Amino acid sequence: MFEMLIRLLTVVLLAVIAGKVAAKFKMPAVLGFLIAGMLLGPYAVNLLTQDILDNSMYHTLIELMECGMGLMLGSEMIWRKMRSSGKQIVVITLAQSLMTFAVVSLAFSAIFYFMDIPVFLGLIFGGIALATAPAPALSIVSEYKTDGPVTRTLIPLAVIDDVLAICVFLLVMSFILPITSGGSVPKYLIILIVIFPVLIGLITGGITAFIMKKIRSEKVCAITVFAGVLVTAAMTALANHYLMPVPVLNFMLSGMVYSATFANILDEKKLEDIMKYCTPSISACFALIVLNLGAPLDYHLILGAGIFTAVYIIARAAGKIGGAALGAQLSHAPATVKKYLGLVILPHSGVSLVMTGIAISALTGDFEQYGNIVRGTIAAAAVINEIIAVFLARQGFKAAGEMGKAIKCK
Repeated sequence: MFEMLIRLLTVVLLAVIAGKVAAKFKMPAVLGFLIAGMLLGPYAVNLLTQDILDNSMYHTLIELMECGMGLMLGSEMIWRKMRSSGKQIVVITLAQSLMTFAVVSLAFSAIFYFMDIPVFLGLIFGGIALATAPAPALSIVSEYKTDGPVTRTLIPLAVIDDVLAICVFLLVMSFILPITSGGSVPKYLIILIVIFPVLIGLITGGITAFIMKKIRSEKVCAITVFAGVLVTAAMTALANHYLMPVPVLNFMLSGMVYSATFANILDEKKLEDIMKYCTPSISACFALIVLNLGAPLDYHLILGAGIFTAVYIIARAAGKIGGAALGAQLSHAPATVKKYLGLVILPHSGVSLVMTGIAISALTGDFEQYGNIVRGTIAAAAVINEIIAVFLARQGFKAAGEMGKAIKCK
């Protein structure tokens, strides 16, 4: 236990240094965190060992960090400010998610048809491709103080997109599992993925708001906020392990609903003063989550990447960029959202690796040989895509003219 703690502290310190080095070279600090994760993980220096990554306490820490990161997302979702754009965000999220699923699924289904590989594997790739990693793009938002239509659309979209991705993937698996292993995914699971985090967030957020209204000190309120994060994460973990047949609840969604609840109840000025004390801790959450995103990635896979990896990266990018543009067009979003939102949502979510594991475990018997295709393609794509996507996300914010706008607005 002590050794694991020392290793974790050392890894975090080195990641922070890597982030500062990246910033010196005019690159996003998040890229430094990501590369540090890969280099310090089990496939390189092995300071962050596979045993640590598999450790239940480490998983609990990451879940807590994800819930904490929801603070940034929820505190920006003030209903009175979002009333006019709520429908717009839903349309864009659905358009880019469903187009990504369609493009990736069709691309792989066509290839597999001519290669005499089961066509339904294309649906698995389509389901996995939906997941977006909010941490890299949101870390850039925090680092470069971005603000504007693209930033304001990204913040609520980031978590909604991940939840939608899990729902679509599980729906796909509910059709595929009976074919491959004779099992099935309960249909009610898809509903619970949304209901449990929302209920938990509403309860803890409402109680936290009630307590903070009686406290005058912003510092004490900030402590109360973090205490609420602990309770929210604990309740989500309990629901995940005892009420769900598969542990797929989104901790970031719980944290987002939690903070959105008290953010919409509290006075706006008081909320702003409280969140100033929370910002450093939220930044730490970003660093550790991105570090964790990079650690399981094997950079050696870049050399072995093949045609499937190229098809996956290109098809996924086409779906995300094209879908975001279509959604923006249909919802009459600003021109910058139509042009650049697709670029900032390209980073691949760590959830995709979990989905990959579920898919591989479902490919049993005569279908077991196809598990290597899924594993190799997604693993190599994750490494290559993350590095490219972080650069493109930064360029997206820059081209949209939103860098530094958060400072100027105050």
